[in-house]
Amino acid sequence: MKIFKFFISKIFLRKAILGIGMILLLFMANYITNTAARSILSTFQGYQETKYINQKGVYIANLDPNSHIDMDVINENGTQVVYDYLNNSFHYAFYTDGFIVSVPNTDDMKVSLGYMNEEYYELNQFELSQGTDLDFNYQLDEEIPVLIGKGLSKTYPIGSTIIIEESALGRPVTLKVQGVLKQNAYHSNYYALNSKTYYNFLILFPVNERFINNANIDLQLNGLMDVIILETTQKEIADLREFIENNLGLKFNFFSQKENYEYFNEYYLHSLKIIAITAFVLIIIIACLSIWNALVSVRLMLKDFTINLLVGLSYSRLRKIFYSYFGILSFVNLIVIFAITACDRYGCWLRKDATFATYGLFGLIGMDWFALSVVALLDILIEIVIVESMLWRIKKVPISLGVLQ
Repeated sequence: MKIFKFFISKIFLRKAILGIGMILLLFMANYITNTAARSILSTFQGYQETKYINQKGVYIANLDPNSHIDMDVINENGTQVVYDYLNNSFHYAFYTDGFIVSVPNTDDMKVSLGYMNEEYYELNQFELSQGTDLDFNYQLDEEIPVLIGKGLSKTYPIGSTIIIEESALGRPVTLKVQGVLKQNAYHSNYYALNSKTYYNFLILFPVNERFINNANIDLQLNGLMDVIILETTQKEIADLREFIENNLGLKFNFFSQKENYEYFNEYYLHSLKIIAITAFVLIIIIACLSIWNALVSVRLMLKDFTINLLVGLSYSRLRKIFYSYFGILSFVNLIVIFAITACDRYGCWLRKDATFATYGLFGLIGMDWFALSVVALLDILIEIVIVESMLWRIKKVPISLGVLQ
């Protein structure tokens, strides 16, 4: 331990500013790598999730950025005409969420409603941890079967009822819990595949044609924003676009998921390249500074270094000392990054933000542990490169009894 302290203080920490700077650079490289690894895995999950709509003849609606929503012009008659046209001319998957409701629960979290029709439900194949599949053939005056997120199952087990005072129907409705979604179920954004909405505190509400016809304009209009048109042609899509514009005064774009992928990759891959280049440059700087600092320190303390070699210090033991030092640095950095990630996850619970609230070991989910593993592997690679390069350079420093005179 004494010789370990001696070499660390005389080589790596000889110049405090340089030592602290190197530690900060290593942390920056680790943090960037952690962020990139999480983003890449989240993007891969997004690709996997949206494969079902990446098919010929499938188009996703998107309100044109230049189209202004004028609620003085738009009315329920206009939206209803559009839905009548959709029902008569197309097969479509309907989904919209973000409608916050007051539903008491043990975690006191904000609860949102997600509305979907049967076509969307069949496309997504939601995985349940409990219960049975939804039934979309119900009457509006009956108890409506719903799926709930894992976080709500503690308060509302299978078979229990939930009364919502303000609903899309403009009146109180009674919901019956039919099933519970698997823990941390999520929905990826079609245009930003690495962005997710988690379902732990969501109520998934089945809608049929009767429900949409009786719903308020907010639900009808929001449902059009991301409606998925199935088994269609470009000619039919052009007619639909024109029909919506004539009746609502809104311009909609309809893109295939392949086009959405291309749009996403255009800016995402560019951002990823910048992150990769930044991390690589930081690693090169860390390696060069470490090797240079060690070499200069050894030359300045050549007499002490020679004495230690004469009294039993070997290069293999020196290698162990260097690996131990960088191992401690990497471990401390990993703990800090772990703490930052855990605080970020826990912050969602403190803010009562149900959109990103997740369950996991120490608050971390799979992608977080994957990213930490990538950081650990990167640190091991950095350690090997730096330590072996340092030893190679140190061995080239001429050592002889003459330096003691």
